[in-house]
Amino acid sequence: MDTNTLTVLKLFLVGIFVNTLMTSGLSATENINTKATVRPRVNICNDTVLLLEMEKCGEIFKSDMKLVDPQNWCNLTHFIREYNFFSTCTEDSAVHIGCYWPNPLVESYIIQIHKHFFSNCTLDRIIWVDPPDDTLTILILVPVVLTLAMIALVVWCSKRSDIMA
Repeated sequence: MDTNTLTVLKLFLVGIFVNTLMTSGLSATENINTKATVRPRVNICNDTVLLLEMEKCGEIFKSDMKLVDPQNWCNLTHFIREYNFFSTCTEDSAVHIGCYWPNPLVESYIIQIHKHFFSNCTLDRIIWVDPPDDTLTILILVPVVLTLAMIALVVWCSKRSDIMA
């Protein structure tokens, strides 16, 4: 057998061996340590406790919002800290109880809070206006002129290369 063929065969076998060693610990079915099987503790979501905790968070938010002028309720910069605390409170409470966040119960409570405080915060519909004719003409003509200039440059360069060759 040729020495190069033997070297390639050895290198191939070493590659397969190294690949097997590296990937053997990545599979969950190949777990060698089976002395004690520890089951993860599964928390079951208690909706009643969750709703009570959401109401506690809501009451804190309501008391904080009393300190904000109602005319500023639509401007988030005036109550961002209070809203962040409310959001964090609902998330932490849900996770502590063993519920995922957000879930339908939490979402419905947050929507209720939004309806109470932010129902009058709808934005006026934006009316789109065309730009002035001068601006529109420039925006149309610039790409057209650049395209024509590039075509002329390519044609000129191709004719010039025929002369130089």
